[in-house]
Amino acid sequence: MDAKEIIGKVDHTLLKAVSDWESIKKICEDAVEYKTASVCIPPSYVKRAHDAFPELNICTVIGFPLGYNTVPVKVFEAGNAIANGAEEIDMVINIGNVKNGDWDAVASEIQALRRATAGHVLKVIIETCYLTEEEKIKLCEIVTEEEADFIKTSTGFGTGGATVEDIKLFKEHVGPNVKIKAAGGMKTVEDVETFAELGCDRLGTSSAIRLLKEAGKI
Repeated sequence: MDAKEIIGKVDHTLLKAVSDWESIKKICEDAVEYKTASVCIPPSYVKRAHDAFPELNICTVIGFPLGYNTVPVKVFEAGNAIANGAEEIDMVINIGNVKNGDWDAVASEIQALRRATAGHVLKVIIETCYLTEEEKIKLCEIVTEEEADFIKTSTGFGTGGATVEDIKLFKEHVGPNVKIKAAGGMKTVEDVETFAELGCDRLGTSSAIRLLKEAGKI
């Protein structure tokens, strides 16, 4: 897979608490220049980025990074982000519900966000680093049943990011209409290439463009 194809899968990401407008503006400029799939930025910057770069596909995060906001709060966050110009929503599930085995609550939350984001892309972050294999498999089933567009490995703020093993597990257990986003843990150009070649439709990373540049691939 060539570098252009890989970059076309990248959600060019900047979600650090200390991110200033100049940093956000720079990743937006990079996204336009290199034609990434989107930029993934904090909700507080969505409107400003949309006004400055109306042609840009903007993704933002909801219930981020811990996921324990209540459902009405997440629904409001998603609606507000869309009103401000976001086209894609990456929501963090309530991991406490998973650990309690309250699968109905997990499903109803995703269902509520699916309704709130109708007509837009919904990605469900399950934060794999905190989960057992059985929990991951069950979440693959629920994400499929609730018709989210993507299942996503990680926030990048947990104890670990995407792994090859988790992507293979997702591919085995999600339905045919659910795509996969790998996020977190991509430190080398080989990491980026590996996840792209595994069949991930999106790569959530802040470093793909830099890594590909340093490798002389773009």
